Amino acid sequence: MGGKQSRGFSSKELNEVSDRQRSKSTSRDDQPSLSSAAERFRRHTTVHFGYNTLSLAMRALVETPSELWELRELQKLNLSMNCLSSLPPALGALDNLVILNLWGNNLSSLPVEISLLKKLRVLFACRNCLTEVPEELGRCTRLEVLSLANNQITTLPNSLGAMHNLTKLNLSHNRIAHIPTCVYSLKGLVFLHLACNRLETIADQVQDLVNLKILIVEGNSIHTLPKTLCFLESLELLNVDFNDLQNVPMELYLLSRLGRLACHPLDKGLHIIHNPLLKPIKEVLQGGLSALYNYLKPT
Repeated sequence: MGGKQSRGFSSKELNEVSDRQRSKSTSRDDQPSLSSAAERFRRHTTVHFGYNTLSLAMRALVETPSELWELRELQKLNLSMNCLSSLPPALGALDNLVILNLWGNNLSSLPVEISLLKKLRVLFACRNCLTEVPEELGRCTRLEVLSLANNQITTLPNSLGAMHNLTKLNLSHNRIAHIPTCVYSLKGLVFLHLACNRLETIADQVQDLVNLKILIVEGNSIHTLPKTLCFLESLELLNVDFNDLQNVPMELYLLSRLGRLACHPLDKGLHIIHNPLLKPIKEVLQGGLSALYNYLKPT
């Protein structure tokens, strides 16, 4: 599907809007100019794949113009690759948002008013400076895709366990030492990315993620894999590269959909290189995944 085209704001135009925002007074005489500025934003929206869309990406914004929050019809907002350190409570006014892209800013937190975005289905907040996630985010129960990668997060609030529509969760490149308990409640997850954290174990509750097809935990310090992981019969890609595994569960052969040993990062299958595997597992793996499974299967 296409959409109407419109040129984006120039940096000069955005700076002019921001200057007016910083210098505005609260008198009635100023209200028409504010409405006019909001209309300028509205004229730069497009319809993209059926969504009312506004992109302010890569504009060197250090703050969001207040007029932006008047555009309640917006369904997709792209604020990526700017210099934003915070978002105002007014974000909650955009209650028709379906997709919000905050990638590549300097955000240290998300406003609690994000809970008002009841229609939100996709949230990209990767490559920021987040150390925590507000409990109120758990009220965005329509979320399907959540990316919090490349932040400084150590855990997630239990409230996120209410996101029963979530299918893709990216927590890679954070500071997570234990998989947050709420993650095991997300039974709709198909994709779970936890690479490059500080994990040492995976809890037995991982077996609750019955729809999981892709699990990536490479680049951690995991010593053992729980046998309950092997009950996830839908798994098509399991990446445990660059960990501290010396052995694998005897039940691993149950993961029949892995199919093969994988080398390329995007390949489906079992990724298990760069682990201090002991004999005979290390030697058996030289014959491929089928050789490993034949070795593990009970006779």
